[in-house]
Amino acid sequence: MNKKNSNVVRYNRWGYFFLIPFAVVFIIFQLIPLVSTIYNSFFKHFFDGMIEIGPNYVGLDNYVSMFTGGKIWKYFGNTMIMWLMGFIPQILLSLLLASWFANPSLRLKGKAFFQTVIYLPNLIMASAFAMLFFALFSKVGPINGMLQSMGILEAGKPYDFLAHTSSARWLVAFMNFIMWFGNTTILLLAGMLGIDTSLYEAAEVDGATSNQVFFKITLPILRPILIYVMITSLIGGLQMFDVPQILTNGAGGPTETTMTLIMALNKHLFSKNYGMGGALSVFMFFVTGILSMIIFKFNSKTEK
Repeated sequence: MNKKNSNVVRYNRWGYFFLIPFAVVFIIFQLIPLVSTIYNSFFKHFFDGMIEIGPNYVGLDNYVSMFTGGKIWKYFGNTMIMWLMGFIPQILLSLLLASWFANPSLRLKGKAFFQTVIYLPNLIMASAFAMLFFALFSKVGPINGMLQSMGILEAGKPYDFLAHTSSARWLVAFMNFIMWFGNTTILLLAGMLGIDTSLYEAAEVDGATSNQVFFKITLPILRPILIYVMITSLIGGLQMFDVPQILTNGAGGPTETTMTLIMALNKHLFSKNYGMGGALSVFMFFVTGILSMIIFKFNSKTEK
């Protein structure tokens, strides 16, 4: 008995050896930078031209300056609004497409082709995507030309999409929607294909409608994947940077209504204000954690 237990312990040790590469990478590239960022947030450290100021310990002064300035909440609101504008239609369309692809009774032809096509925008670099839309929706771009030729806009008076808050935000949200709805569809489709078909057959025998099957069987079983999609999309939304950065040339126009948290962080890092950059990074770290916990808490309540 003792010999058998010792063999089990000996074999279990290999698991720890296989964890060593992950632990080393995590410590070097995630844990140490995280601790360093938190540490730097308590110091006044920036460059005035070629002159380095600090690092001087200032305690919570960087956090006080960040919150009393008032813009941090504006940038947070911009980020969440543009994320929601893109995520809500993304998840609805992805659920619809995934249910179509997973339904064998529809007998859709060319499903593999369409699944590949809707995923292709996810493979394009966001910077290239932003440059494409910048050219399409500029004052002299084809979209304005088409609207003028159709008589929707007056000839010679193009619409400046990036000069109006609503159109600029919708443009950013639409690009994020186009880039990511294919990835979300594939994830949801994988979850639906893993559902036991006998459940659907039993529901059909009991006379359940398609809506009842979707809301009573498919969605409850898909809940773990939906939570995963929501949290990863939330993290991606809070890290929204490249699309609005390129579209607005880093200004977040008009009047900083498309300025995101990462764009503000990039300004601090570009000016080498490491103290304020660290404080903003810590703020984003806690915001991400709190919002993720809210999603998990909401999921646990719905399961009860």
